[in-house]
Amino acid sequence: MSVSLLATFVKPVHREGPKFIAAFAVVTAILWLLWEPLGLLGLVLTVWCYYFFRDPDRTVPMDEGLIVSPADGIVSLIGPAIPPAELDLGPQPLMRVSVFMSVFDCHVNRAPVAGEVTEVAYRPGKFLSAELDKASEENERNGLVLTMADGTRLGVVQIAGLVARRILCEVDTGAQLERGDRFGLIRFGSRLDVYLPEGTAPRVSVGQVMTSGESVLAVIGRDDTATARTE
Repeated sequence: MSVSLLATFVKPVHREGPKFIAAFAVVTAILWLLWEPLGLLGLVLTVWCYYFFRDPDRTVPMDEGLIVSPADGIVSLIGPAIPPAELDLGPQPLMRVSVFMSVFDCHVNRAPVAGEVTEVAYRPGKFLSAELDKASEENERNGLVLTMADGTRLGVVQIAGLVARRILCEVDTGAQLERGDRFGLIRFGSRLDVYLPEGTAPRVSVGQVMTSGESVLAVIGRDDTATARTE
């Protein structure tokens, strides 16, 4: 029971985390020496920093054709949208599902499908709130195209937010990813857009909570989800 309880609260940390956690801890120690209540506040923020950079293992569903969420968070937008031009996915709108990550969500990003990374494209931009629709066009972003074994392509875009100031992409063109593999991180608070292949409809609704690498967004080639709500 103790091991299980420990595993519930103590998670592995992404390699970006230790330097930030250490900095928070040093500041906390100084604040504690100055005034204990400030030290307590610093301790809370240090725990939050550790929690932000947590990188837990996930149980990835293995059924054929599944597209899983690339991020923890809440589905904030669903609807047709033209993919970013730099991804070369064509000029026609594709169904887009956006997952918004608050500063309390795990920010490690995972591959929605298995495939080869055939495009990685970074574009500088603004830092509007990631909850806004126009953030897809105006904010700093980094996009990937995953090409599956049958040639089907899917786009996933990391978008910086109001607080986020760094997008980290850990894969290059030519990398082979399995569904649920880690490919990057954004700090602190942001959004991911997934551009589904043509003829694929989402199986989620706006406001639904997602778990990266586990929650199913859609099934490739299935357009039978008339109940999926778009906003």
